[in-house]
Amino acid sequence: MPRPTAAFFDLDKTIIAKSSTLAFSREFQAGGLISRRAMLRSAYAQFLFFTGGADHDQMDKMRAFMSQLCAGWDVATVREIVTETITTIVEPLVYDEAVTLIAEHRAAGRDIVIVSASGAEVVEPIGRMLGADRVVATRMEIVDGKYTGNIDYYAYAEEKARAIEHLAATVGYDLAESYAYSDSVTDVHMLEVVGHPFAVNPDKELRRIATTREWPVLLFVRPVALRRHLPGPPTRPALAALAVGGAVAAGGVIWANRRRRGLEA
Repeated sequence: MPRPTAAFFDLDKTIIAKSSTLAFSREFQAGGLISRRAMLRSAYAQFLFFTGGADHDQMDKMRAFMSQLCAGWDVATVREIVTETITTIVEPLVYDEAVTLIAEHRAAGRDIVIVSASGAEVVEPIGRMLGADRVVATRMEIVDGKYTGNIDYYAYAEEKARAIEHLAATVGYDLAESYAYSDSVTDVHMLEVVGHPFAVNPDKELRRIATTREWPVLLFVRPVALRRHLPGPPTRPALAALAVGGAVAAGGVIWANRRRRGLEA
């Protein structure tokens, strides 16, 4: 019997058009979790994320900002806010091209795995909306139902690749026949471990690497409401989560050329 295969997707600026965590800053303020000043800072971080991409140093600063920001937050309150507002916040940000691509992979029998540096309080509900099979995400330390501000597990850069390899060993994925999609040079390691890597809306450095290695480059430009594509709930079990928590993901904004490699079934 052939081994199972998967399509691994980064989340922010690959499936959705913003940082999934920072997109909720206004709702977190309305829920009493952050101040207006903190909301403005998160909006500024979102602007930098969108306009210039994020290198390792910027990601470290954003990670530190988000981990300090959520210190003391009640975990149940965060999950409640995300659950109540995810439709209005995230659904219009989902890329039409990404949803179509996910549907093609599912039709070809591949598992859908979201691999994100953002937290499961945000990533898991989005994964359920997309009918994903598994989620890899960052873990924030929780004590007595509240975030401490410390990070237990950071699903970022090389760690994404290690997580994918761990899943392959556990589930039996044939990585040589699997696919991966990301927008950021920080995810090069994730793209390298599969046989079919794709750069999506790549930042400048990832575009250069993709060109050198002849990786196909995709342009996703049409955010749409997810319900247009998924009229009913997914039929497959959703989200065997590898990790939970909260942070931010990296991104990029530069277009190269259309994909040159088909999705062979």
